[in-house]
Amino acid sequence: MFVGSLEFDLLLGDVHSLKQKRSAVRPVVAELRKRFDVAVSEAGHLELHRRALIGVATVAADAAHVRDVLDNCERFMVGRPDMELLSARRRLFGDDD
Repeated sequence: MFVGSLEFDLLLGDVHSLKQKRSAVRPVVAELRKRFDVAVSEAGHLELHRRALIGVATVAADAAHVRDVLDNCERFMVGRPDMELLSARRRLFGDDD
């Protein structure tokens, strides 16, 4: 069994309040969940209105599948015109860990 996680540090576009931030982040979290069948949550920068930290996790029988899913999630985030991906931090845990 392999577990993969991905952490996106995002700079949001034209957002001026926490309410606007939530309305920008919530659909992204829902789309990641729906499109890639992963666990997703806003996991940090909760009180900053122009930054967001989104965590993604997936589990699979082989490491290649985990990598593919995380790669697809990262490509999805890079393609978002309303958010700038500042960094993506990836972790992969396997039977050896």
